[in-house]
Amino acid sequence: MQTATHEILDIAAIRRDFPILDQVVNGRQLVYFDNAATTQKPLPVLNALARYYEGYNANIHRGIHTLAEKATSAFEASRRAIQQFLNAAHVEEIIFTYGTTDGINLVAQTYGRRFLQEGDEIIISTMEHHSNIVPWQMLCEEKGCVLKVIPIDDNGDLILEEYEKMLSERTKFVSVVHVSNAMGIINPVKTIIEKAHAVGAKVLIDGAQASSHIDIDVQALDTDFYVFSAHKLYGPTGMGVLYGKKDILNAMPPWRGGGEMIKEVTFEKTTYNDLPYKFEAGTPNIADVIAVYTALEYIDTLGKKNVAAYEHGLLEYATEALESIDGLRIIGTGAQKISVVSFVMDGIHHQDTGVILDQQGIAVRTGHHCAQPLMSRFGITGTTRASFAVYNTKEEIDRLVQGLLRVKKMML
Repeated sequence: MQTATHEILDIAAIRRDFPILDQVVNGRQLVYFDNAATTQKPLPVLNALARYYEGYNANIHRGIHTLAEKATSAFEASRRAIQQFLNAAHVEEIIFTYGTTDGINLVAQTYGRRFLQEGDEIIISTMEHHSNIVPWQMLCEEKGCVLKVIPIDDNGDLILEEYEKMLSERTKFVSVVHVSNAMGIINPVKTIIEKAHAVGAKVLIDGAQASSHIDIDVQALDTDFYVFSAHKLYGPTGMGVLYGKKDILNAMPPWRGGGEMIKEVTFEKTTYNDLPYKFEAGTPNIADVIAVYTALEYIDTLGKKNVAAYEHGLLEYATEALESIDGLRIIGTGAQKISVVSFVMDGIHHQDTGVILDQQGIAVRTGHHCAQPLMSRFGITGTTRASFAVYNTKEEIDRLVQGLLRVKKMML
């Protein structure tokens, strides 16, 4: 496999690692700008999936035969790789889930149900994905907790002064996104965590959009929980990670019951397994967990800082180019961003924009991006979102600009 060195990214070589990009859509070469929804998968990841199913497809942990032992070894190697990826102190702090949403729900339904009481306050922010709103609303309805929301300014940045005013001895939990999926805004999560801990609150950080762009060090952040999904960092779908501090996880009850999460079962009583297996009931997504190891290896080969620098160059180029289009307004203009540009066009519905771009072979995301309260804050129903990955190019951004000019010509 030819990809890149740590010093210089060979984008042409990287693109050859992603076979899906080598196709024609509606008569034009595909331009894939929907990476905030999911990234494409490189050949090493696809090959890792094939190797598992072709060579050692077996259930894990309980089997003593060769295939089962090989699958178990590869499965647990991925857990250790993710521990290193996050700089977690203990490997048992890494819980496999089915995605970011699943991880948030696990915390809400275990920690929340066990430790939060009527009148306790939970803080989220205006820019949250629905997956970091609805689980807490459900918990508040059940337990009588109070949900509070950190506002944002017109640039899309959190108003930290308002956050500080919300904090009190009643604040028991803070759950905020590391990076906005709709705008690409990077939040000052270390500051948010420090201020929450000062009043005794626990903190969960939603890292779905951050994990492939930003170095994550959960010990340096001192976060209590961190969640993300593999499919947004060049890994497969249906697999996610929950990091939690060991002492907190040990104090939490299991969520799902079944095989693997138990030590002993009788009709009178069940005793539960140790971490991390207490939270991993049933047969897990073995193949995709194993393939995540290869996805992390791929990112490491490229060099995460190299990738971030390259993507930032794409962001700057795209921002300048889009701002030159009359009637186009970017939503989320804060200084700290990952490679996401979300925008509206005067007199043109975002769905029409997406359809006309698709006719030109350009894939973008349109709609509210599962962030309806954020859209309401800006007085809109949705945006067109272009999000960039390491395999995208400035030439593709030029095609986006030309495509948007065609949208204007057709719609106005």
